[in-house]
Amino acid sequence: MVCKDKERGRVLFTGFGSVIGLIVSLVALGSVMPVHANVEEPNSAAYQEVTVPLDPETKAVGGALYAQHCAACHDGNMVRAPQRYVLENVSPSTLLAAMIDGPMREVAADLSIEQKTAVAEYIAERKITETNTAEAGVACEGATSEFDLSQTPVFQHWGLGAGASHFMPPSIARVTEKNIASLELDWAFAYPDATRARSQPAFGAGAMFVGSQSGLVYAFDMQTGCTRWQFQASSEVRNGLTLEPWVAAVEEPLDPLLFFGDLTGNQYAISALTGELRWKKRIEDHSAATLTAAAELSDGVLYVPVSSLEEGAAIAAGYPCCSFRGSIVALDAKSGEELWRRHFIPPAEQRGVNASGTPQYGPSGVPIWAGMAMDADHLYIATGDDYSGEGSETSDAIIALDKTTGQTVWVRQARFGDVWNGSCENVDPVNCPEDNGPDYDYGAGPVISKDSQGRPIILAGDKGGVVTAMLAETGESLWKTKVGRGGVVAGVNFGLAAHDGKVFVPISDAPDGRDYDEPARPGVYALDVDNGEYVWQAPAGEDVCLGRPGCYPGYSAAISVTRDYVLAGSNEGWLRALDIDNGEVLWEFDTTQAFTAVDGRIAQGGSIGGGQAPLIVGDRLILNSGYAFAGKMPGNALLVFKLPASDPQVTAGSGAQVFLESAAK
Repeated sequence: MVCKDKERGRVLFTGFGSVIGLIVSLVALGSVMPVHANVEEPNSAAYQEVTVPLDPETKAVGGALYAQHCAACHDGNMVRAPQRYVLENVSPSTLLAAMIDGPMREVAADLSIEQKTAVAEYIAERKITETNTAEAGVACEGATSEFDLSQTPVFQHWGLGAGASHFMPPSIARVTEKNIASLELDWAFAYPDATRARSQPAFGAGAMFVGSQSGLVYAFDMQTGCTRWQFQASSEVRNGLTLEPWVAAVEEPLDPLLFFGDLTGNQYAISALTGELRWKKRIEDHSAATLTAAAELSDGVLYVPVSSLEEGAAIAAGYPCCSFRGSIVALDAKSGEELWRRHFIPPAEQRGVNASGTPQYGPSGVPIWAGMAMDADHLYIATGDDYSGEGSETSDAIIALDKTTGQTVWVRQARFGDVWNGSCENVDPVNCPEDNGPDYDYGAGPVISKDSQGRPIILAGDKGGVVTAMLAETGESLWKTKVGRGGVVAGVNFGLAAHDGKVFVPISDAPDGRDYDEPARPGVYALDVDNGEYVWQAPAGEDVCLGRPGCYPGYSAAISVTRDYVLAGSNEGWLRALDIDNGEVLWEFDTTQAFTAVDGRIAQGGSIGGGQAPLIVGDRLILNSGYAFAGKMPGNALLVFKLPASDPQVTAGSGAQVFLESAAK
């Protein structure tokens, strides 16, 4: 069954009710043929425009205007107004659009376009590029604009299956250890006005759906990289996208939904076929709320994990630290209606003042910024640290929840008393708890595996570098193995993978300014699910950074696995395939290059990070590159590799015609 886009010949710019609310039409750019990306010289001038610093005049003008028109709400802790530390993570072009045709248009009505631009650039601390974000890419037309509903969603979960193992079965991943070295770069896309690319794509109907730093969500034709539609969210979409499943044989009209969240805490449902908004919901009233982990869909219920940016806000002596509390919110997927909400600590209360006289609050924290796993009856979630107070019993923990009610089934805490916020790293730590912890969140979501006895096992890794195994039924701890040194931006960050009795552990261990009693151990490691003993170790190899700023060995992004190899993207920007049996490098590719994108712009790679894993879909490998966060290298590249047409795995069938493997596998 094929759904034909009525707006053939142009890209649809949808997003009714979003912050920007812009509907921009492009002139059709002609028939799109398959495009092969070309490698150019690294550090191109075109990319350098993305990170142009502010000149003193713009900083002064923008700062004065911000103080006059914006600070009262955005520096004044108005509950529903995104605070300054949140806005600093939004692209300047998105901020400008909010003042032109978004929620700030009335407040900014008396400002000229030049003044609005100065304010946007002042907040974001970088210049707006000449690129119009809405004009990036090439519009699909003809057959490339059509959604083929016989191609059902490839993966229904962020962790690829419900158990979040990040395993890609042979029926989906036809790139094997025998042909992976034959991969060629097929096409690339340059995310406009971006310095990081971290949203994990979803696939279905012959399309790839992915979010971006500018807040644009794209539907790309998998074969050519042309754009079928794009949707403008209120702010950066950095989590993985969730695509509602459908049955290919059904003949009635289908309108599958695509789910994602943004930096400022909004959850969206849009039509996967048109990009039109179906519903939008502010998940938490707290001004620091953000959505980092992907939502999970099960039996018509969307489970949304809520994190925050308040930990960084505590650096300011005048900030009333802290009051955010993490939660899981269950929504009716079709309507967005709330079904239940589960917070993990009680509401904050005032607990005195800091040295500057600013009120302090607690308890706070326990964000959920890691992906989730689920079985038929339970959600398994991972929580972060406490921000203030004396500590809670639900921070730095793996928690099993009843999917129907949200009630807690069991809690397994890694450590009590990890109370930490950004002020603890400041010269004047006025908001830092007196007895502060190491900041060892569970940043990698839990994985469901099985031991040799056939028992369901929960596996989890934290920023302290420790991997823990628990019985899924009771939460009983079975073993712990300290794999990495750990640290604020170290240990296990975003995702483990598991297959065939082994759990694969990416370790970042990037420097963070602290002194440790043990050496860093960046690399990828395989442990036996039964006992936590090493099966193999693949520590970081030769230095490929050669002194480049923001370049460090190690792996902080989520990883994935096939029956042949582990796929891991590194802080250095290298993508590596490691033999599943011994950890030897089968293939590697340096993404820190400049690539000619489908529209002729330059896509620049950088560090690989965030909650995205490299994915194999048929005969293609898909990866984002660029992670200007936590001191790592910027980039704005979406890269799609493909096996050559002569490869037997390609001639055996269409690379796009792949179907969802049962979650039980």
